[in-house]
Order: sequence, then structure tokens, then C-alpha cells
Amino acid sequence: MRCGIFREDVLQSNGTFKRVQRRVVLGPVSSLSERAAWKVFQPYLDRVNAAAKLPPKSGMTLIQFVQEWRSSVAVNLKGSTTRAAESHLRAHIIPKLGSLPLTEINTKAVQSFVAYLATGGRSKKTVENVLLTLSSILRTARSWDYACGNFSLADITMPREGVKKEQRHFTDEEVGKILSAAPEPFGTIIAVTAVLGLRIGEVLALRVSDIDFARKIVRVRQSVDAATRIPQAVKSQASSADVPMPSQLAARLRVYLRIHEGKTDLLFVNRRGRPFSANKLREKQLHPLLVKLGIPRGGFHAARHGATSALLADGATPAVVQKQLRHSDPRITLGIYGHVIGNQQRDAVENRSARIEQFAVN
Repeated sequence: MRCGIFREDVLQSNGTFKRVQRRVVLGPVSSLSERAAWKVFQPYLDRVNAAAKLPPKSGMTLIQFVQEWRSSVAVNLKGSTTRAAESHLRAHIIPKLGSLPLTEINTKAVQSFVAYLATGGRSKKTVENVLLTLSSILRTARSWDYACGNFSLADITMPREGVKKEQRHFTDEEVGKILSAAPEPFGTIIAVTAVLGLRIGEVLALRVSDIDFARKIVRVRQSVDAATRIPQAVKSQASSADVPMPSQLAARLRVYLRIHEGKTDLLFVNRRGRPFSANKLREKQLHPLLVKLGIPRGGFHAARHGATSALLADGATPAVVQKQLRHSDPRITLGIYGHVIGNQQRDAVENRSARIEQFAVN
């Protein structure tokens, strides 16, 4: 007898696929040529191929899988990453897509989801962040052999970017005024943040052992979680690096260390010996001081922005600024601080303007 053998993916009750081998009898060899057998066998192959292109509309729903993801994946992520993902799930993903089977979350469904997010007045960046959370969860589902619909972020039409808000950055003059009026340890915290361009969480997680006066460097190795105030790993691999410590900052740190009680290796701690809360420092120290000095409001990140803007304005190359800011992607540095205009660009525009005016006079 001539037989045909093929395999097909069969959806199981738990939402996963199992590959099963099938065997079909086509007819006796005496009355069925090989060519005729292939003709009889082809409909079976066509059915399997068509089923592979259209995933079955059944199986585990997104909200059911999210429960597994929370217990097996989310517990291993950074606290800030988990909080952001949970915010996206609670506010957007679960209400709109939670009841859908994983197999129905395809390009069309996701594009509709993006339109829903955009009509709510959310920024393009917010939509992108929500989609990244969704994409990450579905990627995990596929790696666990769950039946999922197919969609690619590259195939999604994103909402247009709105008018960009100018990033607040403290000028060197503003930082100088703040340092002159700030009490300790807040003054040294601002000095390290503004001079080195560190993130406030990284500053609050610095240890005494991270200050190397002999080599004139500051080691950035950890960051304080904004919610729990527990030191954890820095934002990315590129964020863990040594940065140069200028002589003026070294002198300030030496003076500050004379009053450091030494009860903990952390450089900055409150009266209870715990890391400072960045939110409380901003609310109780920074903002009241800005009001007192008549300086427009800004957060700690304005000091980081100011450091980078000043470096670019002083002629530092984007590569140098990227290394100092410890961004893994140079486009982030240029995208955030692109308002800085180099001398070469200024000279080119100045020369053209002068030439136009000369022709206008003549």
C-alpha cells in the first residue's frame, strides 16, 4: 500500500501545541502510481499548511498567561521594571486585551490597541513603552511553546509625535547659586549630580569605597530604588563605569567625609542611617531652595541635563559625552541634548546671514 506521512501541530487543553505524526493510506501500489499518490496526498498537506498560517481561536487568554508571567518572570526583574510593567498591564493592556486568547493578539489587534491608546491623548513614548511590555510578555509565551498570534512592532503604525517639550537643564550659574545656599549633605549631593551628570539614584547609592582619591575617579556600581530605597544594580551594563573626579569635587568630598559618621559605607544617609528618598529631597530641599533663589523649577535630572549640555557646548564630542553619561546608545545623548548648537554650525549660519545682508545693502 502507498501511504503518506506528515506532522501537524495540535493545540492541547493547556494552550500549548504538541506536534503529532499522522499516517494516511492512499491506495494499493498495483493501481496507484507515485504521481497519482502525490495527487491524492496533496489535500492533506494543503490542510496542514493552511492551519499553520491561521492559528486556532482558542487556548489560554492573555490575562491567564500574565498570572504565570508574574510568578515566574516578573519576580526576577528590577523593582522599577516590574512596577512599570504592572502599571501598563493594569491601566491599558489587561482592560483592553486581557480577555483575548493569545492566538488572537495579532498585528490587526495590536494596531487597534495603538489607536485606542493614541486617542486617549497619550504620548508616542508612552504608547511605545506599553507595546514593549506587551511584546516582552508575548515573547515569553512563545518561548514556553504557547500558541500565540504573530505581530511585529515594525509592522505597527505609531501615533505621530506631538510638540516636544524643552528639557529643563540647570545652567552652570544656577548650579553655582544652589551650591552656595544648600546645606550639607544636600550641597554635596547636588555637586556630585551636577558635576558628574549622575542619576540621583546612583548618587544616593554611592559608597565611601566608591570614592578613589588616589586614582581621582568615582565608581558607579549601584542605584537606590526610588520606591524601596534599597540599593540595586544600575540601569544598564553601560551605566556601571568609572567617571573622573575633578579636583574641586574631590576637595568638597574630602571636607564632607570629615563629618561622615562612618556607621555605614553609604556616602549619603539620613539620620536613621537609611538612604535618602529622592522624592523627599526634591520636595523638601531642592524645590524650596529654587523658590528662595528665584530659579525656575527643575528636578534632579535637570542637573544631569545641564552637565551634558555644558560638555557639548564646551566642545566635547558626542562619544565623550556618551561615555560620561554612560548611555549605551549614542542616539539617546544626541536626542535628549540636541538643543546644543556647535560653533561650526553657528559660524556657517552667521556667514550666510552676513552675505545675504551684504547683497541686500548693495
